[in-house]
Amino acid sequence: MEEKNVTAEAVSEETVSAEAVSEEAAEKAELEKTQAELEKTKKDLAAANDKYLRMIAEYDNYRKRSQKEKESTYTEAYGDALTAILPVIDNLERALAYSEGETLTEGVRMTLKQFEDIMERLGVKAFGERGEEFNPEFHNAVMQTEDEELGENKIAEVLQKGYSKGDKVIRYAMVKVTV
Repeated sequence: MEEKNVTAEAVSEETVSAEAVSEEAAEKAELEKTQAELEKTKKDLAAANDKYLRMIAEYDNYRKRSQKEKESTYTEAYGDALTAILPVIDNLERALAYSEGETLTEGVRMTLKQFEDIMERLGVKAFGERGEEFNPEFHNAVMQTEDEELGENKIAEVLQKGYSKGDKVIRYAMVKVTV
């Protein structure tokens, strides 16, 4: 009888042990399933976060690009308007250079001064003076001459002043350059 008890106890222990192993396996499977779901959720979250960050960066780039285009449009319109006015200033300068009557000269001088004041208030600067270093970014050389007094690569004569507003050149100065 004792032998039956021992066997019953052994079978009972094996059954308990098999049930524990089965429960452990089920828990392990459940844990692996939960971990897989967690990994999938982490990947989905990372993808959504990446999409969100890209959308924010795209909007920021759009905003900057729009602002730049707005400024560029304003500068272009400003430049076009000033380009239309510049020939009037050129003609006044020529009239002043070749006028003989004192009254006419004084009238032209006052009108030219008024134009120059307006241009200054608008932030437009004239450039291109005799003796300046020639710079192809600002000057358009249409003639060359020799002048030992000025040296090489200097502006010998300004045929037409150049104008700029900020960083934008509205009109390049037309100059005669020393060689």
